[in-house]
Amino acid sequence: MSATRTVDLPCSLDAVTFGEVMAMFVAQEPGPLELVSTYRRALAGAETNLATGLARLGHPVGWIGRVGDDPFGRFALAELAGANVDISTVTLDSDAPTGFQLKSRAEGGDPDVVYFRRDSAGSRLAASPATDSYIATARHLHLTGIPLALSASTRAFAFRAVDVARAAGATISFDPNLRPSLWASPEEMVRVVNDMAARADWVLPGAGEGYLLTGRNHPPGIAGFYLDQGASRVIVKCGAAGASAYTTAERWNQPIFPVAAVDTVGAGDGFAAGLISAHLDGLDLTGQLRRAAAVGALATTSPGDKDGLPTREQLNTFLDGRPVQPTRREDRPWSCK
Repeated sequence: MSATRTVDLPCSLDAVTFGEVMAMFVAQEPGPLELVSTYRRALAGAETNLATGLARLGHPVGWIGRVGDDPFGRFALAELAGANVDISTVTLDSDAPTGFQLKSRAEGGDPDVVYFRRDSAGSRLAASPATDSYIATARHLHLTGIPLALSASTRAFAFRAVDVARAAGATISFDPNLRPSLWASPEEMVRVVNDMAARADWVLPGAGEGYLLTGRNHPPGIAGFYLDQGASRVIVKCGAAGASAYTTAERWNQPIFPVAAVDTVGAGDGFAAGLISAHLDGLDLTGQLRRAAAVGALATTSPGDKDGLPTREQLNTFLDGRPVQPTRREDRPWSCK
């Protein structure tokens, strides 16, 4: 048995996203997860990270999802509401649990993560007239490849969401955010993810993801693959080497902002939040990439997936006094490892 929350819908939203949210237990000591005795509870989910990032920057943003009617689900809803993310169309499911994960203590790099999400409430997300109407209120829709992998239901939801957003005139961004372990096969993953990418305005792959999805091992080739499918822009993220943005006419490179990284998980979600925020504020692509790089960098300065995401004031303080390094068109070959 399930129920949809009966909170009044906002008149309009800057952005909407959707997906699965999970409780997360972050190790408070280094070492293998099976030997850790103390964990800190937090929240995990690429799409909720992005929604939180946009909300902290002052944008009206909504997240659509399904959570179990259980302690983890209630914790997730309280955290999102406390972050000013609209959750008025979230469904409570009394028959399936909220997923959770264990995360090792990162020592400045990528932590180990173990998921407990099979048959979760989040995997039962399904479209409805209410979610259609909700998506149609937004100026921008962001999605990742994770719902495409969770279940047939979440995959159908994702494709319908894009159709609804497109009909409403919203811009659409897609981060492949590959989770190979969730897919039946690499071939299915490539086929379905690329099918969705062909429907988005912006495609935001990491360089490694781009190679898996296109077979091309350098950013210009990855970008060309998706531009040929109809994307208006492709931004290839290259970690410490920065990011490169491509349209059919030009290319820009954006260096990183050096910070003392604590945990790199969530950097891509922060990058997307900064990019969308600047787009919604009317900045040009150079300004969008600069904000994206700044928010992505700040996201790595905390051990939580979203704890380092800045408020507008914190972002401005971070950027204030730093030399503006204009992204630039490059005519020479350029690639990242």
